[in-house]
Amino acid sequence: MSNAIKGWYIKTKISDDIIGTEYAAMLKNIYAVAAGIAHGLGYGDNFQSVLMSNAIREMKRFIKKVHKMKRNINNSAYLGDLLVTGYSIFSRNRQFGNMVGKGYTVKSAQLEMSMVAEGYYATKSAFKIKEENGAKTPIIDAVFNVLYNDKNPKKEFKKLTNKLD
Repeated sequence: MSNAIKGWYIKTKISDDIIGTEYAAMLKNIYAVAAGIAHGLGYGDNFQSVLMSNAIREMKRFIKKVHKMKRNINNSAYLGDLLVTGYSIFSRNRQFGNMVGKGYTVKSAQLEMSMVAEGYYATKSAFKIKEENGAKTPIIDAVFNVLYNDKNPKKEFKKLTNKLD
């Protein structure tokens, strides 16, 4: 089946990890919001690299808690998707986070955008799921606090920097 849509510009792979790749697709949007908030706050490229390397480890912990199976988190469906969404200036979620980091309220950032930033909604769902499963998720927690608990992004991300490796 994958050969039907394969071409010189599209590489296809079959995965047994349907649930894990779906969770990864949700989580990468949250991490892109975090990358945007950090950018809006003036954090540079070095912090972004620390944030993304911590994000892939957090993603691994989260997915392992909710759907335990053997997987390579460095595959494109996980790491590749995370990196492009977190770093791209065209990422809706990163743009949304950037606006929040620059001082927009969540509501004003949503109204200003002509597209939906799925990371906003994913954050609430991921936070609930991680609470039920006991995953350690400092990045999701920081984004949740900013978006849903009206916490100051500058203060939340200052606290977050102390929790990252």
